[in-house]
Amino acid sequence: MPYQLEPAHEHGTPPRTGVLLLNLGTPEAPQAGAVRRYLAEFLSDPRVVEIPRWLWALVLHGVILRVRPARSAAKYAQVWTPEGSPLKLWTEKQTKLLQGFLGERGLPLVVRYAMRYGTPSVASQLTALKQAGCVRILVLPLYPQYSATTTASAFDAVNAWARTTRLLPEFRFVNRYHDAPAYIEALARRVLDHWQREGRAEHVLMSFHGIPELMLTRGDPYHCECHKTARLLAQRLGLAKEYYSLSFQSRLGRAKWLQPYTDATLRALGQRGVKHLQVICPGFVADCLETLEEIAIEGKASFIAAGGKTFEYIPALNDHPAWINALATLVQQHVQGWPTGPGDPAELEAQRQRAKEVGAPN
Repeated sequence: MPYQLEPAHEHGTPPRTGVLLLNLGTPEAPQAGAVRRYLAEFLSDPRVVEIPRWLWALVLHGVILRVRPARSAAKYAQVWTPEGSPLKLWTEKQTKLLQGFLGERGLPLVVRYAMRYGTPSVASQLTALKQAGCVRILVLPLYPQYSATTTASAFDAVNAWARTTRLLPEFRFVNRYHDAPAYIEALARRVLDHWQREGRAEHVLMSFHGIPELMLTRGDPYHCECHKTARLLAQRLGLAKEYYSLSFQSRLGRAKWLQPYTDATLRALGQRGVKHLQVICPGFVADCLETLEEIAIEGKASFIAAGGKTFEYIPALNDHPAWINALATLVQQHVQGWPTGPGDPAELEAQRQRAKEVGAPN
């Protein structure tokens, strides 16, 4: 396998530490062709669909990629902004804000973001970090709850780039932060801010992205971590068990997925007499199709049709200061022991040690 060309080394350039935020991805446009390209990459990942490749290829290329792109493009069009995909816009803002928050904490790190599927690719951003002089990179997937379908797949993309790279940086990976106090606090602040403006509903639904139930039986911890996040958030908000529910959304195909399903839960809540419902999606740290269209539009319609009166979607963490603070805290915890850049005491000491080893004056 050929290696990519290494950037020219400049002696005397202090080594730097980088952070790569990694989100799922988005089509480049709300058009069938762009959605088809995105879905082809996403649904071809064996981490996402664990059935025999030959069988899935027949289904994917024979059915799904012929029918789904046009339908999905129409949904994307409902949430697309003049600046582009909401997921990409929020991820870009998080990246810029995180760089600033870290700088205020005395951590002059290089922060970039990548998409597991689509652009900017993981490979292109890792290469950019190397070109910026990063010899240490912290990979932080924007998935609070671990799943092989998301977190492990993100690491697969990093490893694929590493196989084409001669001079590898030192890596650290953040696997999960579903119960991190700063993350739970950020979720709570988002809800409390909403309550301050709109009041508190009769019931709160916490909707997480779903995965096939088979993955749970094979050892994926995602289901348990979602439940722990929900429990900790409810405790922080002072919600008794009867005042909140947990559900799973976005299932694909006819296989059994994690239950209860969000769409069925919304109908059941409306039918049992809940009139005022608020929904938050704790597993999505940036608003996207699954929150803005599937929940805020389709979910609302289902709840109202079942007898509900008032439906409020509580936005994702997006650029909330408590969330950027949580990200900065996660980064700070995971780069401990690493020199973090010019001016960092550990970096200066490392430079002095290197100078002694080569006999240079310090």
